[in-house]
Amino acid sequence: MSADSGPHPPITAAQGLRYGLLGLPLAFVALPLYVVLPNHYAREFGVPLATLGAVLLGARLLDALIDPLIGRVTDVLFARSLRSVLAWCAAACVILGLGFSLLFFPPTREPAPLVAWASVMLVVTYAAYSALSVAHQAWGAMLGGDEAQRSRIVSWREGLGLAGVLLASVMPALAGLRWTTALFMLALLCGWLAWTQAPRPRPVMRHTDFNLWLPFKRPAFRRLLAVFVLNGIASAIPATLVLFFVQDRLQAPRSMEPAFLGSYFLFAALSIPLWLQLVRRLGLARSWLCGMVLSMAVFIWATQLGAGDTTTFLVVCALSGLALGTDLALPGAMLAGVIAQAGDRGQSEGAYFGWWNFATKLNLALAAGLALPLLGMFGYLPGAREAGALNALTVAYCLLPCLLKLMAAAALYLLVIRPGKRMDPSHNNSELGITHHVS
Repeated sequence: MSADSGPHPPITAAQGLRYGLLGLPLAFVALPLYVVLPNHYAREFGVPLATLGAVLLGARLLDALIDPLIGRVTDVLFARSLRSVLAWCAAACVILGLGFSLLFFPPTREPAPLVAWASVMLVVTYAAYSALSVAHQAWGAMLGGDEAQRSRIVSWREGLGLAGVLLASVMPALAGLRWTTALFMLALLCGWLAWTQAPRPRPVMRHTDFNLWLPFKRPAFRRLLAVFVLNGIASAIPATLVLFFVQDRLQAPRSMEPAFLGSYFLFAALSIPLWLQLVRRLGLARSWLCGMVLSMAVFIWATQLGAGDTTTFLVVCALSGLALGTDLALPGAMLAGVIAQAGDRGQSEGAYFGWWNFATKLNLALAAGLALPLLGMFGYLPGAREAGALNALTVAYCLLPCLLKLMAAAALYLLVIRPGKRMDPSHNNSELGITHHVS
């Protein structure tokens, strides 16, 4: 039975806000956990950087590995009832809020107990975050609709997520960690309450065999995931290296760093409505391809920058933020189309988004594992001013992502756009938006 039959009423702005609002605290919490926490533990508690690195690496790897299992649990809960999903997520909200607070305000300052405490709290907090994220993404995918509708649903979630990132980037400096924690908890509560009033997915015929590996039986998912991973590594490398590039290649003052990061995320948020307009004309896959081409052009231009080019780099950040809008809004909508076309909507979204989130986290690990050793191999160290070392930094920050992005663009065209064009000669915006060849 098709899980996406029949017309879907359009999602209103109020409905989009109710569904997407939880994206704000989920994005808000990520920045303190990934950026502020290591610095906080090193400066406030004197934890050695090597120890911190080992704790964070172990917690993040475990977090990535449990995402597919969390996806399976999510599918079981959706099969039971939407009320079960919301209750599960209410518990996850409580655990996430407490875990976040207890990480930044631990009960001990003794080195060994503190490290053990941080390790446990990180695992618990990451797991709660993953449980919320997978269920929230699956709910949005179940709402279905055509390409424009799916992209609007994802855009509400990701657009509000960008607002959360911007808020989290200024709150610790402006108001301190206690007020940041209080604001996060309030946003989490409001997000969950709004979600309880969001549009409900349609009931569908459900199976009882919850197969964790089902997504990989779908050729369309495998092709889309390959593009997603290549593109994700290409985007994660500049995110890993941007402060090195700013401090050493541009030799910009530290006071400029918030402006660079802020403009990047601000223009990503502002770009989403523009990309949605393009989706109506070109479809999801071709619009994503346009974003990839824009990103490559911007980073090729960035290879020409040197010491003092801070104003030009602000423009680079703004334009690369525009390109980021496609990465945020479109792949998730394409995945929802894959699920619907495969007949798995309302049955296996948790499994799909569990593997999707696993790939997202793996991208971050692969980016650091690829870029940082290469930089060291070619003689770059933080603070370097030698021409050879700075050229290596430019290659890693600008050209390596372009090469990977080019591979992602080629994969998108060859694996997704061209097969869809061949099998749908009318070129209209099909329900799937990528290809009808699924098993």
